[in-house]
Amino acid sequence: MADRTPESPTHNGNEVAEAPAVIKSVDMSEDMQKVAVKVAAEALAKYTVEKDAAMIIKKEFDRLYSTTWHCVVGKHFGSFVTHETKNFIYFYLGPIAILLWKTS
Repeated sequence: MADRTPESPTHNGNEVAEAPAVIKSVDMSEDMQKVAVKVAAEALAKYTVEKDAAMIIKKEFDRLYSTTWHCVVGKHFGSFVTHETKNFIYFYLGPIAILLWKTS
């Protein structure tokens, strides 16, 4: 079996997009949380490569809530980030984790 390249699909977009969100850690308004889950579900439905989904989520949050947002999407990663107050969410859609935060 060949190794997966960074550009290989990592998930079934529709299955992940339809999975209920499981929020693990949050410092964000309820309304913004709903937007984060919606934007992530749409990005994961459209893009099966994690970095492409992360790019879409980041750009949409930059557009909606001004810069500078950062986004990590994947199944296996560790993180430790500093964020602006009320601008952080870490959640799962199916097996895919989404970490989204804003810095000044």
